[in-house]
Amino acid sequence: MDGFVVSVASEAFLPFADQICLEIEESAKARGTGIAKRNPEYIKKKMQEGKAVIALTDDGELAGFCYIESWGHDKFVANSGLIVVPKFRMGGLATTIKEEAFKLSLKKFPGAKLFGLTTSTAVMKINSLLGYKKVQFSELTNDEEFWKGCSSCVNYDILTSTNRKHCLCTGMLFDPSKKNKEKAMKEHEPVVEAKPETEKVEITSKFKPNSVPDPLAFELDEVYV
Repeated sequence: MDGFVVSVASEAFLPFADQICLEIEESAKARGTGIAKRNPEYIKKKMQEGKAVIALTDDGELAGFCYIESWGHDKFVANSGLIVVPKFRMGGLATTIKEEAFKLSLKKFPGAKLFGLTTSTAVMKINSLLGYKKVQFSELTNDEEFWKGCSSCVNYDILTSTNRKHCLCTGMLFDPSKKNKEKAMKEHEPVVEAKPETEKVEITSKFKPNSVPDPLAFELDEVYV
């Protein structure tokens, strides 16, 4: 991406851990929701494990970050802590970081389901483009350690009061097995031969066409608007 270098984080990027945690906290405060605290040592561990993506400017300034976590014996993977430094927003950098984290997740955990919880419309749009679908919380990991991570969110009481059925966040899931099945089905679809063109005949009807459109034809998920 022009002006930025987006790469898998390593030990070379450890000095950015404190700043990353600060940016995550400030972003959560600005939104008024989300997990506000991250431990710098935890961020460093993700870098050392090669489970993070970082974006720097050509001058070596931090521009964005995201890391990946696995849950339920590596059956579920989440891209977490996605941030872009405010002055570098609105240029598509978040999408690039998310795409790289997505590819890294599939590489590190082949076959795992990728999921996320977010209140960010921007993140929802990016996830949708990558193939994620909105799902009920019951379809996400049941790993208690993951849900404990929500305890630092200001809306945690909503999550617990509904027995973890819903909150202000939207649950999204990418299931690679379903994606592969869809691809296989498309590859084996029979080829439909084109019908020969017939002479067009104008038909005049005495009946007024139904002026009420099929509601399904105009169905649109407003979350992605």
